[in-house]
Amino acid sequence: MTPAFEKLQKHLKQLPGLGYRSSERIALNLLVEKPERLPLLVAALEEAARSVRRCTRCGNLAEGELCAICADERRDGSVVCVVEHVPDLVALERSGAYRGAYHVLHGKLSPIHGVGPNDLNFASLLARVATGEVTELILALSNDVEGEATCHYLTEQLAATGRPVKTTRIGFGLPSGGGVLYADSVTLKSALDGRRAYS
Repeated sequence: MTPAFEKLQKHLKQLPGLGYRSSERIALNLLVEKPERLPLLVAALEEAARSVRRCTRCGNLAEGELCAICADERRDGSVVCVVEHVPDLVALERSGAYRGAYHVLHGKLSPIHGVGPNDLNFASLLARVATGEVTELILALSNDVEGEATCHYLTEQLAATGRPVKTTRIGFGLPSGGGVLYADSVTLKSALDGRRAYS
């Protein structure tokens, strides 16, 4: 293979879920089998890089200041579901079980991996709570040590604000160590319906 091909395959392999064979197959498809797709893909990537950013309120993907969910006045903004990543939000939306607002942390606390509070989207969440609009936070974080540590840190920060916010924890139906992303719609609905007070 040529150096340019190997470079392309190397970059594709760095994407989540792609191994050596998958990245090789995609590179061959774009360069040999369906080369007409390559300019369209490059143009779509460039357009997304220019126009897609984080929603200033919740951290979801947006093309303006607010994402479509935050801009939707039919959503219940008093209930905020806190998730780790945008794909978790997408999975919950796909389930159709939730009509409130969201907040994306973009990770969870992990001292081992060098992820501290300043690396996550906590400040804007606490600012939302400070407005008095939020009455309940649903913590839909992974059911593992790092997820629990993140929930504990967040509840401590909420207590320091002095705002009386009900805090619940998603959990019923989610396997230990599992996350929102890989759960099916029925399980996610059960997890939301069966949320419990978190303290």
